[in-house]
Amino acid sequence: MKNKRILYVSSELTPYLPSTHMSETSLELPRLMQEQGCDVRIFMPRFGCINERRHQLHEVIRLSGMNLVVNDIDQPLIIKVASVPKERLQVYFIDNEEYFKNRHCEYDEDGQMYPNNDERAIFFAKGVLETAKKLNWSPDIVHVNGWMSYMVPVFLKTLYKTDPAFADTKVVTSVFGTPYSGTLDTGMAKKLVFDGIDEPLLNEPTFENLTKTCLKYSDACVVEDAELNKFAVDIAKSRKLPCFNHPSGSTTDKDLYADLYKQILD
Repeated sequence: MKNKRILYVSSELTPYLPSTHMSETSLELPRLMQEQGCDVRIFMPRFGCINERRHQLHEVIRLSGMNLVVNDIDQPLIIKVASVPKERLQVYFIDNEEYFKNRHCEYDEDGQMYPNNDERAIFFAKGVLETAKKLNWSPDIVHVNGWMSYMVPVFLKTLYKTDPAFADTKVVTSVFGTPYSGTLDTGMAKKLVFDGIDEPLLNEPTFENLTKTCLKYSDACVVEDAELNKFAVDIAKSRKLPCFNHPSGSTTDKDLYADLYKQILD
């Protein structure tokens, strides 16, 4: 695994958001892989609840400034960066006034999902891939964690499939964290048509349908709580994807992940 480039994309990351099993794993895994000699990058949304001053975020002017089209509307992309304290890791934050500024994560102050969460996920995915291109950094593996990142594999293997930056990139999806109830905006599939993407399951974008769509474009997966997310295990088996169960609350086993990565790169 030495010298392999791994792009980690996560909905949550310690210490920028409250500690959860997913946010801790999303930091621990890149740290462990970096120790093994991998070149890693980490991306997450710049949710409004992240304290920029405390965590010393600053805008990267040379990466910011482009517009991304979501639902046929141009949205400005802002890139910010910070260094994880006591680690040799940099985190890139995807930001936009409409989707992230002054907004919490998936839910508002009243515990309701933001009505444009679907567009936030689309913008986030495009922002990650465009920023990786601007960095002139072609990943061997893209590993996504949390449903807010699940559109990354979709765009990577459709809109960006002929882009030289991602020609040989493999995708790993971690299915863990708390599933959302209900659906995202039911117009999500129509919004993707603007990018030439036809995904009928997203006419009803439940957590399960969004995950199924993500796994359709994945080369391997990791499942936490195999009983709760049995559908993901079944998909992996039906598609013969390399897959293992990450027991809920367990520590990160770098050897299991390294073996999974080697399987899809060989």
